[in-house]
Amino acid sequence: MLSFFKYVFATIIGIFILMFIGFISIFFLIPTEKAVNIKDGSVLEISLEKDITERTKENPLADLNPLGGSSESIGLKEIKTAIRKAKNDDKIKGILIKTSMSGVGAGYATLEEIRNELIEFKKSKKFIYAYGELYEEATYYLTSVADKIYLNPAGMMELNGLTSQKMFVKGTLEKLEVKPEIFRVGEFKSAVEMFLLDKMSDANRKQTESYLNSIYDHFLAEVAKSRNIPLEDLRNISNEMLLKEPKDAIKYKIATDLAYYDEVETQIKKDIKLKESDKIPFVSITKYADVKNQKDNSSSENKIAVLVAEGEINSGKSGDNNIGSETVVEELKKLRNDKKVKAIVLRINSPGGSALASDVMWREIQITKKVKPVIASMSDVAASGGYYMAMGCDVIVAQPNTITGSIGIFGVLMNTEKMLKNKLGITYDRVNTGKFSDLGDPTREMREDERKIIQTMVERGYEEFTSKAAQGRNMPLEDLKKVASGRVWSGKEAKERKLVDELGGLDLAIKIAAEKAKLKSDDYKLRYYPIEVDFFEKLTNKLMKQTQISEKILEEKLGELYPYLKMIEYSKKQDLIQARLPYNFSIK
Repeated sequence: MLSFFKYVFATIIGIFILMFIGFISIFFLIPTEKAVNIKDGSVLEISLEKDITERTKENPLADLNPLGGSSESIGLKEIKTAIRKAKNDDKIKGILIKTSMSGVGAGYATLEEIRNELIEFKKSKKFIYAYGELYEEATYYLTSVADKIYLNPAGMMELNGLTSQKMFVKGTLEKLEVKPEIFRVGEFKSAVEMFLLDKMSDANRKQTESYLNSIYDHFLAEVAKSRNIPLEDLRNISNEMLLKEPKDAIKYKIATDLAYYDEVETQIKKDIKLKESDKIPFVSITKYADVKNQKDNSSSENKIAVLVAEGEINSGKSGDNNIGSETVVEELKKLRNDKKVKAIVLRINSPGGSALASDVMWREIQITKKVKPVIASMSDVAASGGYYMAMGCDVIVAQPNTITGSIGIFGVLMNTEKMLKNKLGITYDRVNTGKFSDLGDPTREMREDERKIIQTMVERGYEEFTSKAAQGRNMPLEDLKKVASGRVWSGKEAKERKLVDELGGLDLAIKIAAEKAKLKSDDYKLRYYPIEVDFFEKLTNKLMKQTQISEKILEEKLGELYPYLKMIEYSKKQDLIQARLPYNFSIK
């Protein structure tokens, strides 16, 4: 026995020593921060390889990851900061935007914000060039503001319209002998259609055609303006897919030049007066946008808080790519009680999620706006539960191409009894203390009285949602319900239906917040919340969970199937009653 304890004790000591050595090694392997030395004649390089999120998600250990990557994403906040700073920086002579073969990892509302910042940058008379081997619609929307658009001579310019594809698994469930139990309110709340149909319903097709065309009409109008091409000509180029070869992009003035990257570099060297043998002093946007070194424009102690809410909505704490109601409530309480914070901008980028969590956050917003102004700023998506968060704010601001609305509720349960019995030979039996003790059990057929209970819960949730939306929007309930029923709208359509107050980006929302708080433009500082967690705290949590690398490996192995696995895992954890978009939103 003594020997046993001796070995156990030695093992524990060994583990602690290895952990200590590991942390020390990590400390020395992480590159120390160096001041970025901007040379005269520098060119700001915007690479579109990484996903664009609301804020940069740094990962100093990414270079040690065998799967590669230097950071998890690049933040919209950091991109805008860099472009804005470069406009007035005499050392920066211009911007080069480099596209990616995989497209751009951002929605159209995010691209709208960056695009508008680039348009503002052009007032400096500095150049903006774009180079790419492939331009698809989203990439081209951003780069269409460039002075010169270079397309690789063997590259491709895709300008043939937008498409939104839905997946249906009704046939799969039938083969597996899984029976879906569906509960919903609203003919447009089509999240459940993937389980019931093998194609889109008329209602779903109608709403998709409407918001997709609204977004593309805005796309064409803005591109036509930037490229000085008649709108109808541009629409014809898209509808007839006239860009079949690289030379067609020049013919129709969609691109300005066919050139290889070295030829683009040669042109830039001429512009900034370098010799052919000289190296262009490029500076990456991640290095240039070092906000920690940025000075506030104001010496005032007043603050406007931007509270970022990005991802799926659930109860509990926020994490990567999810909004936790507990975290948001805690932050709102802190900001409400902070006398230096004069107004709050709630920056929402979410397709929704738990109806309960959405309602919990809505309540805290109601309490907070009695103390100080709360303005909602919608990013790419602020729909269903995302709209639930926004609808209680004093003012709602959205981009014309934001996806919003989807005011509706649904619930899904899967009856796996036959699958388990017939495919795997697994059966279940149970003992209950009451008639409804095992309500929602997925291993047996649901009774009609049980269905009525859950449907009643869903209907009650819908009445809560619509009545609170009507209250927040100062609309009669009957009028609100005419634009609800789970229907998805573009930001432009939502404004026409009074679901949104103003069209614009985060800057407009901040301006409105300042006006509501009676602050002048130089009388406040801007602060983002939640305050970023220390990297080593994040690292400790991830080492304890042992999930980061294994998740990445799983994603690499499964490829296109990975999102569906994540959807299944999410469905296991989610609440029964959901206020969520009818699908994972994607436009190509």
